[in-house]
Amino acid sequence: MYRTAVEKLYEWKKSKRRKPLIIEGARQVGKTWLMKEFGRLAYADTVYINFDSNPRMAELFASDLDVGRLVRGLELYSGKKIDPDGTLLIFDEVQEVPRALSSLKYFYEDAPQYHIVCAGSLLGIALHGGTSFPVGKVDFLKLRPLSFKEFLNATGRERFAELLASRDFGMIASFRQTYIEALRQYYFVGGMPEAVQAFADDGDYDEVRAVQSRILEAYEQDFSKHAPGELVPRIRMIWNSIPSQLSRENKKFVYGLVREGGRAREYETAIMWLCDCGLVHRIGRVTAPGLPLKAYEDLKAFKLFVVDVGLLGCMTGLHKSVLLGGNALFSEFKGALTEQYVCQELETVPGLGVYYYTNDRSSCEVDFVADDGERVIPVEVKAEINPKAKSLKTYIEKYRPSLAVRTSMADYKREGVLVDLPLYAIEEISALDRAGDL
Repeated sequence: MYRTAVEKLYEWKKSKRRKPLIIEGARQVGKTWLMKEFGRLAYADTVYINFDSNPRMAELFASDLDVGRLVRGLELYSGKKIDPDGTLLIFDEVQEVPRALSSLKYFYEDAPQYHIVCAGSLLGIALHGGTSFPVGKVDFLKLRPLSFKEFLNATGRERFAELLASRDFGMIASFRQTYIEALRQYYFVGGMPEAVQAFADDGDYDEVRAVQSRILEAYEQDFSKHAPGELVPRIRMIWNSIPSQLSRENKKFVYGLVREGGRAREYETAIMWLCDCGLVHRIGRVTAPGLPLKAYEDLKAFKLFVVDVGLLGCMTGLHKSVLLGGNALFSEFKGALTEQYVCQELETVPGLGVYYYTNDRSSCEVDFVADDGERVIPVEVKAEINPKAKSLKTYIEKYRPSLAVRTSMADYKREGVLVDLPLYAIEEISALDRAGDL
């Protein structure tokens, strides 16, 4: 299974300013596989250390963090000679031994010749929970579920992924039904690697759902196992409320839907925990499209999306018959699934900050606004072919953006600053220039 993140890892390996690398991401997005696969492809040898329930490693890192001593200990544990240039050191579930995280500082300062990648299912919680490691001494890489293009590659449609990447929209339009059918499948299967592999192997939707159910059960177990006891019920309530939150017309998160009379102060920590786990995307509201959008964020208003569109479908009980029943998938579940999908795709674009816009009176709402560092791009999401986008038109008239995007099942088209970009090509938004040309 090809992951585009491998290219980022090659860039990291070649960098003259390389630091130990921490791969962040939710459980079961493929972090361990990616690290091992990169070791196989790019190095003569790999030393893999799993710190989960590993008392020997806990003892090794418990005393002084002299790099020479640590390397000798890792060699003895693995039975392999560690070559600084030819060996990839993999520290998995590294948050289980906080001293191992702290050691990255010394690897960077005293022995930068060693190539080290780290990951952990709940690493985000450890990092935000005060685990000591020096900021500025490590590199970070976010790993997410497979994007739609990665899904095409994984399911034997590599040429169609290449065509999307070429942005030849005349040719793409000729194969729109192929893309629509693939997108219908992606809405159901999502991008969790095990679910994608199950679909690629057998095309069995029931097995896909079984895989997704197991993943959701693992997340529920994490809540109980790793979250503070008093926080667990609130985490579950927030998590279970997301499908109903997204079924609402404007998708804004409402605490009252979690529990009648619910207030922000009761649930803020629970939401932060889910964000730190990588299980939810928190999309903040802005009331003015200024640069950077972060400076204009209203911290009180936001939308919550889950990590993967397939998992959202599983949480809502979406049956395979809906998938196989033509366009019902796009019409009946357009609110939840389509916006979830677009959010996921936008989050994969490097350097893109993603928010949503409403004016002060909330009479005008744009589903997403994206900040690429130089411009703010409004994005209106339509589940089917719907040329009407009243709020987007109002936004364009008021703010005169250099580029605005309407994404739906319609073919690519440009009218001034407004670009119709097919849903299955939304990842290509970063390739649109200021005039809307490609």
